[in-house]
Amino acid sequence: MARTARLPTYEKRRNRETPTMAKKRPQTKAKPQLIDGEIPVVGAREPCPCGSGRRYKACHGRAAAHAVTELVHRPFEGLPGECDWVALRELVPAATAELTLRDGLPEGVPSVTLATVLPMAWPALRRDDGSVLLGLQNDTASGDISRDLADTLLRALEAEPGTPVQGRRAPAEGPRLQDLLDPEGAFQPAVHSGFEFWVPDAENATPEVAASLERANAAAIPTVRLSGVDAAYWCETPEKNHLRWVMPHPEEQLLDALARLHAAGRSSLGEGTRLVGSFRAHGLTVPVWDLPSAISAKDVERPATEFAERLAAALAVTEPLTPEERRARGGLTNRQVTLS
Repeated sequence: MARTARLPTYEKRRNRETPTMAKKRPQTKAKPQLIDGEIPVVGAREPCPCGSGRRYKACHGRAAAHAVTELVHRPFEGLPGECDWVALRELVPAATAELTLRDGLPEGVPSVTLATVLPMAWPALRRDDGSVLLGLQNDTASGDISRDLADTLLRALEAEPGTPVQGRRAPAEGPRLQDLLDPEGAFQPAVHSGFEFWVPDAENATPEVAASLERANAAAIPTVRLSGVDAAYWCETPEKNHLRWVMPHPEEQLLDALARLHAAGRSSLGEGTRLVGSFRAHGLTVPVWDLPSAISAKDVERPATEFAERLAAALAVTEPLTPEERRARGGLTNRQVTLS
């Protein structure tokens, strides 16, 4: 389930000329060398624009290739609401959040809104009124989701109103979201029951957008963000409900704390509920509880708040795990799934 970025494989050419077949090539003057910031991205097999005479992939393209393949494990680290960024990227079907830019909104852009998904899986959309929607759940071309999203956002701010923004590989040295967004800005996700936020007037949407909206609404799982704790999301499925809670604590420390509570019989959220394992997503751990179908999001608010208090106490314990706690930890680790 992890997303990976792949580089195209190119075959190497061999020079088949013999000494008697080789032609004398005219001498050419060396081209002026460019500094790294001036060198554009070109095809891997094209001559490097720096004038070295080598192919781009063997010259300045190496840094770009490394940026594509190197995975940033916590791409949202340092952003306000990191846990909610992870949840909206991996767990929540339909949600939006207003973004605050570090340098303020450009002229003609009334707002910038993060959205889990956009019509036709567009990376971003500049609406007719100039506002920008930035899609979060798209495939990215590099190993750094933050850099790819920042590149998409910058292009959306300059796009013509009424046009979508297409995906591309972000420049290796381009800015990240952490460079563009206000570090003090609030991040308050609004979870929606459907994707009507795509269009101001759904009745007048184009046939393509209307069809995409219908498909997305049909596939959306009912989801609610709890109000009493951070980054905890209740969702409803046909057989049972779940609570998926993105937590900021270091993974090893969190698993130890969960194991202590599990071994003591204090890891549930009430009668009929059970801590069943966890996800690992973008460098954070996401414990998951099974809930009976009768338990609503409102019903789990108080148990979640009480669990947060028990977890804080368990996180403060520094003694080695007991044999029972080690067995509990092993069970939780065996049921862990990596999403990214």
